[in-house]
Amino acid sequence: DFEKEQLKILKKVVKHFENGFPLEDLAHISEILNLCAEKIYEQEAFTEPLCELIKLFGLPFQKRTSSDELNYSIEASKSIALLGFLMNLPSSQVKIQICKTIVSFYNMDLPGKLLSGYQPTSPNYKIKMAERGGIAEYLVYSLALVENQLTEMLWVLKALQHLSTSEISCGQMVKAQAASRLCLCLNDADPSGQLLFHSSDILWNLLEKASKEEVIYQLRSLECVHALKEAFVDLMCGYRHCDHQLRNDLLVIATLIAEYSAVPMIESGFAEILIVLATCTEVKLPNPLVKGFKLTYSYEDFEMKKLLFNIIGILSKDPSSAQLLTENHVIPALLYYVKKNPKPGFPDWSVAQYEELQLHAIAVLASVAPLLLDKYLSCQGNTLLLVFLEWCVSQDPFFGRGNSFHGTGGRGTKLTQLCYSVRVLRSVVALYDDAVTTNLCDQGAISQLLDILKYAADKFKEKESNVLLEIQTDVLFILSILCESDDNRKEFFSCEGISILIPFLKMDTRSFYCGLGYNYLLLSALDCLRSCVIGCYIAEDTFIEKQGIFLLLDLLSLQEKNLSNLILGLLVEFSDNAKTILHMNIWRGKRGQTAAKVLIQLWRQEEMDLGVKRDQYGKIVDCKRPVITSFQKQQKVIPVPASCPSISIMEISESLRAKIYSIFCKLGFEYLPGLSAKDVVTLAIIQHFIDFKVGEVWSEISAEIKEEFRPVTADERALKLISKVSENTGRMVAALQTEALEKQHRKEIQEEKKTYQKIKATHTQKEMINKSWENFLARTSNYEELKVRNLMKQEI
Repeated sequence: DFEKEQLKILKKVVKHFENGFPLEDLAHISEILNLCAEKIYEQEAFTEPLCELIKLFGLPFQKRTSSDELNYSIEASKSIALLGFLMNLPSSQVKIQICKTIVSFYNMDLPGKLLSGYQPTSPNYKIKMAERGGIAEYLVYSLALVENQLTEMLWVLKALQHLSTSEISCGQMVKAQAASRLCLCLNDADPSGQLLFHSSDILWNLLEKASKEEVIYQLRSLECVHALKEAFVDLMCGYRHCDHQLRNDLLVIATLIAEYSAVPMIESGFAEILIVLATCTEVKLPNPLVKGFKLTYSYEDFEMKKLLFNIIGILSKDPSSAQLLTENHVIPALLYYVKKNPKPGFPDWSVAQYEELQLHAIAVLASVAPLLLDKYLSCQGNTLLLVFLEWCVSQDPFFGRGNSFHGTGGRGTKLTQLCYSVRVLRSVVALYDDAVTTNLCDQGAISQLLDILKYAADKFKEKESNVLLEIQTDVLFILSILCESDDNRKEFFSCEGISILIPFLKMDTRSFYCGLGYNYLLLSALDCLRSCVIGCYIAEDTFIEKQGIFLLLDLLSLQEKNLSNLILGLLVEFSDNAKTILHMNIWRGKRGQTAAKVLIQLWRQEEMDLGVKRDQYGKIVDCKRPVITSFQKQQKVIPVPASCPSISIMEISESLRAKIYSIFCKLGFEYLPGLSAKDVVTLAIIQHFIDFKVGEVWSEISAEIKEEFRPVTADERALKLISKVSENTGRMVAALQTEALEKQHRKEIQEEKKTYQKIKATHTQKEMINKSWENFLARTSNYEELKVRNLMKQEI
């Protein structure tokens, strides 16, 4: 009788709050829910009223004032969290009602009648309280309780699907290992397919809104990848539109997982299925893994094709996938698209779709070809690309759609096809494999690449674009590798290549900072100059005759830090040619600068950057170590093996000073025009640079010896003598610098005296002219003075 009375009271409570719970009563409602939960274990009759109370949570809470939402936020969040705890009850009806209630949070209807003096809370209030109470975490844990109960499972997934639209709830779900739990239940029996749909949608939301790394970490297990594979295979042969969409969603998830290392894509067999599926339409070889699959050329199949190409590119980053890619004919499948585009009206893909797939396939080929080089060469990859490149620069009418990511910048042209094909060549040539370079050169690639370079340069003059810049940069890089170690190829390059290369050195330096990539283009041109010209006297002479040295000096005079080192290296190598020195002596820059003056200015700037101590006139301060840098001073004495270079030696290879010294050794240190006294002071240091570096090395040797043991008397005397010689050299150079400055000072004094004498003579002349004018005025203006003058003349 007592329990019957309780049930009646519960019905009255439900009736009383049929329009929603007031916020101030939530604490009492939570107590009632707990009591009902305890009773359910003894009496199932309490299930119905408990469900009715839970159902009322789907209505908006009632508040008296606006501040109630904040004042009762703790009670509200705890009451909603209690719903998650009630998922542990052994009642399917309760579980389903809780999930329905949570779903109603996101589509809440106002009650027909409000309590007197109350108003409903804001629409998102319950969602915020659900986030604060952590109900998403409880629901994830409850998945284990409904494993074999399809209806309950679907309702839990629906609730989680709604909760996963929030970043906070997604974080709570990930904390409860939601990703792995959901992935493992993808293949549970469900004729409706709703379980797979809801689970994949939740996984999508977790990847977007929670920590992507943590979600991938949960999905990286072999069991999860295998479950994902099985779900994908089931959908692969589906015929419904929703099956195709869901298949693509799973493929995107698989792509995101594959991007991370140590994911068992190959071990699970998933990678092989994806590769076979990607290549089956191009290779046309029967394979049991894709039995029953039929490409319908629908939009979903088009998206799948792009996703499959993309995942091949991701798998190619893993060397362990090489065998799998080879066995499943990936290279022939990708090379299938390296051909002239079909004319409009062909079956299967539309023109725009085929173009997008073609560009995507060629882009992936740039990643796969270096990994499968032997297969690439056996399939005549270089030949196909060269033929395709010839079509790209031909007059054959073709108008690219430029609709895709890969087609950017190529609308109405074949430039994107050209760009991606050149990129493939760059990727294989960058391996420095003799078989590749020989194969290309035997087919006349150098001449064809020069034609492409000229074509791209001419187009670039008409209209600047990133695509054309990339084409020119890549072609220059390819030519550099092809000609680098073969004088015959360099000589062949010089016939046409130097004329094409010269304009790149005349580039307007202001464009370096526009962001298009001119700096990469110039660096590629300089690298091409080093690889394709230097070392072949015919090519060097041709370059020098076309005033190439003048152009290099023009660039050097800009004193761009990133360019100076490279240009100086080129000048050092060119300086072995006698014509180079002649051209360097002839060159004049802005304001009549000579090559020697530019080099000295670079030396001073480099020493300033390195922190070398000099006085206000540029003279040596430390005679013992005149050219030591601030970095070297900070280093402690560390004994190193004889095979390891010391800090002083390494500094030579990293700074500009050694290159400048090498060039002056060819130019000479005397009779250099256009130098000031300050330049002469710096030149004295440059002239004895090697002597100072030798002294530095001996100083390091001495310090290392004394760090480990005491040298014998004879060795110690020799070390002191060497140190003394180095110091004397520094003093001698300092004396020469002082003499040069004094000579300049005396010269300035002499010039000042001459200038003073000129000024003095000018003033004397002016005084004489003034005096003559005064006499003339006196004669013409004063009658008495005129009479005296006339008498004096008569007497004479």
